[in-house]
Amino acid sequence: MKIAAVHTHILDHLLDTAFESASMRFTRRQHCLVEVVCDDGTVGWGECLGPAKLNAAVVDAYASALIGQDPLQTERIWLELYNLLRDQGQRGLTVTALSGIDIALWDIKGKRFDAPVSTLLGGRFRDSVRAYATGSFRREGVDRVKDIAKEVADYRHEGFHAVKIKIGFDVEEDLRVIAAVREAIGPELRLMIDANHGYDYLEAIEVGKRAAEYDVDWFEEPVLPEQISTYRAVRDGQPIPVAGGETWHGRYAMLEPLATRAVDIVQPDICGVGGFTEIRRVADMAAMHGVRLVPHVWGTAICLAASLQFMAALLPNPPRRDPIEPILEFDRTENPFRQAVVTTPIEHVGGVVAIPDAPGLGIDVNRDALAKFALKES
Repeated sequence: MKIAAVHTHILDHLLDTAFESASMRFTRRQHCLVEVVCDDGTVGWGECLGPAKLNAAVVDAYASALIGQDPLQTERIWLELYNLLRDQGQRGLTVTALSGIDIALWDIKGKRFDAPVSTLLGGRFRDSVRAYATGSFRREGVDRVKDIAKEVADYRHEGFHAVKIKIGFDVEEDLRVIAAVREAIGPELRLMIDANHGYDYLEAIEVGKRAAEYDVDWFEEPVLPEQISTYRAVRDGQPIPVAGGETWHGRYAMLEPLATRAVDIVQPDICGVGGFTEIRRVADMAAMHGVRLVPHVWGTAICLAASLQFMAALLPNPPRRDPIEPILEFDRTENPFRQAVVTTPIEHVGGVVAIPDAPGLGIDVNRDALAKFALKES
């Protein structure tokens, strides 16, 4: 079995209502899928985190080095592609594009050996995970405090055990949002806050100190991801556990934050950190440094499926009789192709998501949806 072709699929949808994080405004949903085709007809699917067109361009740059390769040689191929663009940087698009390719190769490997990827990673510790709802972006033309309070109340009624909200705008308004959300979800649900690196150090310290009374599980990306020492200062200067890592691509980017305990919770995204091959190394590094790992998830059902396969095989840490179970980030923002790209949607039931157990990623791709949502170049 040899790799015969590599294709990218850029999916696109114009949003009915734009929404914002502290660092980005979303008027469209765009995601880049990777399809690797073998000469025997086997097809593997992956996904890249980040700007779809740019990821597709880098995947295309890698493609010529993949043709004719044995797709089962995932470790060797990963290193070859990583070295191919080493001089252009070991983070960002070079790794997010590599992530999509690597996931597709592991999908092929699972199909070749008739086993889910989680089994090939060493075995399944769990067949389902609890999910937390991510949403609560800022929308134009509404009262932000009331809008987000209503949104999270709906998540509670759906059965989610936890919600994560977006902050990082104005300190006083953000604190009013946090207070309203806690009131809306009650004392039982877990609450996480995500600033998308919108604050400076002083703002982050103030928010952390004043938000602590609302029983916040973690404070995600309080400051710029490049500022590792500032992460440590925020962690030391306020009481809420600090989380981050979705923009730290590859194990070398993870090394300093983990070794210096700049975060309490590390959040690699399998579609951005380097795929299955690299996220295993990050998980081992996190365990060795005693840092909890909660994956970041933002994409289509292909990203969800890959994340779930990884989470199924994630070792309990610490290995006690009643281990701390990982939880799945479950995006609730508008994205009509999120589930449409697979024939069987990956949905939650009462806030719990079953992990697919079919070979590879455990999914079948709906090519009609790929055609329907394909980017139309003007």
